[in-house]
Amino acid sequence: MKTFSLSLAKPKPRNPVALPASLRKAGVHRRSASALRQEAQRALKREVTESPPHWR
Repeated sequence: MKTFSLSLAKPKPRNPVALPASLRKAGVHRRSASALRQEAQRALKREVTESPPHWR
């Protein structure tokens, strides 16, 4: 049985100076729409369960 070896070219080395700069990039500074909607749903549920009934 013959065996063969497969040799892959090594990737080009990355710039070590550029990597920290790319990690410092600013992201979104506000909550997403789904996070705001979920918080509103939680607040409504909390208000309904904790408040006394007003129908008396």
